[in-house]
Amino acid sequence: MNIVQLPSLKTHCLFLLIILLIGFSYANTNLNEIESPKRIISLAPHLTELAYALKVGDRLVAVSDYSDYPEQASRLPSVASFQGVDFEAIVRLKPDLILAWQGGNKPQDLARLTSLGFTLFYSNPKKLSDISTEVRALGDALNQTEIGEQLATNFDVTLGAIKAEYQSEVQIPVLYYLWPKPLMTIGQSAWGNELLSVCGARNIFDDAINDYPEVPIESVVRRKPRVIVAVNKESQQQITHFWRPWLPLLERSERHLKQANPDLLHRFTPRLLTGLSELCKHIHLPLEND
Repeated sequence: MNIVQLPSLKTHCLFLLIILLIGFSYANTNLNEIESPKRIISLAPHLTELAYALKVGDRLVAVSDYSDYPEQASRLPSVASFQGVDFEAIVRLKPDLILAWQGGNKPQDLARLTSLGFTLFYSNPKKLSDISTEVRALGDALNQTEIGEQLATNFDVTLGAIKAEYQSEVQIPVLYYLWPKPLMTIGQSAWGNELLSVCGARNIFDDAINDYPEVPIESVVRRKPRVIVAVNKESQQQITHFWRPWLPLLERSERHLKQANPDLLHRFTPRLLTGLSELCKHIHLPLEND
């Protein structure tokens, strides 16, 4: 008669521990794969820029129109414009993650992408401090937590330094406009107001209900801005030519006419601080000689 010797309790527990460790390792591997999307689509220029800042630009398979920073982003196919998103192209590309802008992409387009089963990361910054919050969140979503934390911390520290430099009890009245004909400025809820506030300035049309109102130039004359900032890509020569007839009525000179880069100021990325610092200098420099 053969006697079968059962394994000892110690051996049995060791065997179970090995099985559990193997399973835990496998589960962690799968989890990391889920947390690290390999095929990403960006539906807004600032989200494209953030993907590169977080060192995952090589995972982008498509972007939106005007995704031109860094330069290599402009070589990627576009699947989104102001008209909406190209659903057929997105389906063909099979992204693991879509970076969407709730303030810029159409709500119905985002709802449809969700219904098609895609995973979306939503961006919707309302104030400057939201930028660092979103950088951290996107860093987590892309399994780039350490880089995201570093970028966000640097952003917060630099923003604090700019605020401290230009903090003032008296706010400089500024015309912050986006387009000359028709003259389009910003209203009380527009993004540019917080930028001006950091610079110790205020928008002369901060009482306008619409975010981007068209205003007659006579209203500008009546409100007497100390500085006029063109937030567009016109040349300084074009800006000067447009305002020259009105400068005597405004009691201003050409040195009070400044230009700011909209791509820096209106894209919600750490690079915005470069544009913000330049904006503050533009506002304060001509006043030193008044």
